[in-house]
Amino acid sequence: MKKRRAVITGITGQDGSYLAEFLLERGCEVYGMVRRSSTETFERIEHLTDRLELVQADLLDQLSIINMVKSIRPREIYNLASQSYVPASFKQPVLTAEFTAVGVTRMLEAIKLVDRKIRFYQASSSEMFGLAPHSPQTLETPFHPRSPYGAAKLYGHWITINYRESYRIYAVSGILFNHDSPRRGKEFVTRKITDGVAKIKLGLAKEIRLGNLKAKRDWGFAGDYVKAMWLMLRQPRPEDFVVATGESHSVKEFVEEAFSYAGLDWKRHVVIDPALCRPAEVHALCGDASHARRVLGWKPRVDFKELIHMMVDADIERLSQSSSKHLL
Repeated sequence: MKKRRAVITGITGQDGSYLAEFLLERGCEVYGMVRRSSTETFERIEHLTDRLELVQADLLDQLSIINMVKSIRPREIYNLASQSYVPASFKQPVLTAEFTAVGVTRMLEAIKLVDRKIRFYQASSSEMFGLAPHSPQTLETPFHPRSPYGAAKLYGHWITINYRESYRIYAVSGILFNHDSPRRGKEFVTRKITDGVAKIKLGLAKEIRLGNLKAKRDWGFAGDYVKAMWLMLRQPRPEDFVVATGESHSVKEFVEEAFSYAGLDWKRHVVIDPALCRPAEVHALCGDASHARRVLGWKPRVDFKELIHMMVDADIERLSQSSSKHLL
């Protein structure tokens, strides 16, 4: 029996690595799209490189995407690549738009030109809701993005719907709320916190500088959320879904739990730096995933505290191993 071929853009990122593992476990033939670069950052998928194939293409280059799709002829494409760090989108709004917004159009255009039977998943974001008028947020909640990243993601979301309706392509968007893991980049606040806690616990640092502790988010585990992506491409008809835990917690709660789990007093180590606050803040996000639970049969397995403990443990172990190597 021929294996189902899948392409993952953004395979070297947090979600891409978990999705690659998930698909490989289900017998898929996995291709990861990567940009040509002088520096290779494959640490999240190092344990998978002998089981998948990396192909070069670029979201900024239409022809490279068309050629990739022609060459691989996948059954499904998961578009996870983007400029995904919100603070960076304020500093690089045009680049963010090129990757995160127009890049989606280039992927969909390649499918339209090469093979309209390819199923397409677009990674949408809760940041599209931004200044939401009510909580929890659903597919009916009006969008009000508060960053160039959120605005770019909103374009990607709507262009996916447009290609679905205009060209009858099986194209869906998963509006994923915040999801983290030990593989989250250290520039993101959650990983910045757990990495900082680990360093303080091991005597490698004394403080963490953070911005707005009052901001509330709906946090889940990335490993759970990639299953929802897969399930979305297995439905009889294409539709969009909100993927979330349905619980909202503040950054302060995240800090308190991370420090408490490590046996530390957060008030002695956290420094509030106004320079780290966003120009336009998203104060509270919480998703209603009841539609995904009902239709997809999906629900999160890892809760808020378990996620934090997992991340703190992983960072302490990583830094402990690193320190041991330096002592040898």
